[in-house]
Amino acid sequence: MKKVLFTLCLLASFSLMNAQINTPSASPFCKIEQKVGLTDVTIEYSRPSVKERTIFADNGVVPFGNMWRTGANAATKLTFSDDVTLGGQKVAAGSYALLTVPTASQWTINLYEYDKGSWSSYKEKTPDVSFSAMSQKLPVAFESMLIIVENLRDESASIELMWGSTNVSLPLEVESDSKVMDNIEKAIAGTTKSEYYTAASYYYNTGRDLNQALTWIQLANAGDKQKFWQLRRESQILGKLGRYKEAIEVAEKSMALSEKAGNMEYVKFNKEAIAEWSGKMKK
Repeated sequence: MKKVLFTLCLLASFSLMNAQINTPSASPFCKIEQKVGLTDVTIEYSRPSVKERTIFADNGVVPFGNMWRTGANAATKLTFSDDVTLGGQKVAAGSYALLTVPTASQWTINLYEYDKGSWSSYKEKTPDVSFSAMSQKLPVAFESMLIIVENLRDESASIELMWGSTNVSLPLEVESDSKVMDNIEKAIAGTTKSEYYTAASYYYNTGRDLNQALTWIQLANAGDKQKFWQLRRESQILGKLGRYKEAIEVAEKSMALSEKAGNMEYVKFNKEAIAEWSGKMKK
């Protein structure tokens, strides 16, 4: 019995020795994933806080002119699913450590092919990509460091670095148009009505050949099972082509189906378009 109790006590002591104590991190980890056009952008970093300190200064937490991991703990990691252009520089698809050298007026932005070593190991390496970005003073202060993807467009965005009252913006460009056009060409041969609609909408939104867009949208709307949003697109294309009478006729069909579906937003869209085209016909 004594041996059993001794064994149990010994096992309990080993369990306590191996137990981990979890406490809140001073600089919590953060991961954001953002789609820019057709490209996936992932940012992984740790978020230090100001805590009443001077951050960017000659004698600050981040001294001017010194290499910085751009966050806390490990170096900030950027991952792009496709080739992109960042700060005017070509960046191949992949993962990169982001290290920066801040000064009062501008920062040097350095990207290194990512590895799992200490962030300081990058100091001895030549960056794969390097460029400068201006530093701006914010009207408000961010207590905890923040990196976000902003100003989203089909082929561009910006990566914003903000901490304290400092902001640095990194312009990002992605390639979407050529990919979409390639997808359209591959799909059109044996496509569905929804793909005809998607192709026509893309041509309409990007100012391409509207006659081709009209051919596709009319194929999408052929038959009895018409959809009010697809008819709305056909009327818009006809309107852009200056074929106002036909545009009004299609818009009236779209409005009737919108009312039947209870979609008052599209009813409003169609009424406004019909009024606009009717006015143009009278001139």
